[in-house]
Amino acid sequence: MKIATWNINGIKARIDAATTWLKPNAPDIACLQEIKCVDEAFPREVFEEMGYNVAVHGQKGFNGVALLSKLPFDDVTPGLAGDSEDAQARYLEACVSVPSGVLRVVNIYLPNGNGAPEKFAYKLAWMTRLRQRAQALLALEEPMVVAGDFNVIPAPEDVYNPSAWMDDALFRTETRAHFQALLNLGLTDAFRACHDEPHRFTFWDYQAGAWQKNQGLRIDHLLLSPQAADRLIACEIDPTPRSWEKPSDHVPIVVELSL
Repeated sequence: MKIATWNINGIKARIDAATTWLKPNAPDIACLQEIKCVDEAFPREVFEEMGYNVAVHGQKGFNGVALLSKLPFDDVTPGLAGDSEDAQARYLEACVSVPSGVLRVVNIYLPNGNGAPEKFAYKLAWMTRLRQRAQALLALEEPMVVAGDFNVIPAPEDVYNPSAWMDDALFRTETRAHFQALLNLGLTDAFRACHDEPHRFTFWDYQAGAWQKNQGLRIDHLLLSPQAADRLIACEIDPTPRSWEKPSDHVPIVVELSL
């Protein structure tokens, strides 16, 4: 089974890129972030015609996450627990039945955290809530994938110039500590379990020729529960769509599991 994650940076603007990539790669489940539309405006028919079931947790003009699955959803949970006043659409959780039992997929678009101090505080609070939810889900002892745009650079080898990013919310000490605390629960970074080479990126800014200069970041991740990590076959980043016309600034990353 192949599970992909991709910050599409606006589904309306990137619908052609999404379908162009999905058709030949055909992941069983695709997690999309930053769809930037309400649920009703998501072009679900396009993906249903490709054989996908669709679940959406959207927001007008900002944020928003969607799940595409060739398997029917057993249940779907939008929104991250822990803050009833948080209206930002950044979390979508679902279960599907697989031959080995059940697979749980958590699709996240973690806050960036840059700008005003309250934005960084929101980011860290959101990460705390995510850790609490992940801890509860890990107790179920199911194969689980936590996928998405984490807006976290885990280590110096995941950024083209670490010294230039030390004060950025994606790379600040507090951010990396929260990410490590998530891993310490027993989650496995699928890409790093398969690759140890530095400077493999999932994001290149639109500015200053970042793509042409390979000035990128690895901020999109697939984290596996122990039951999923035991079934890990491969994990790869596909940089190809970044070179297309009107691309997202992120590219897909795909994990393959023997489920």
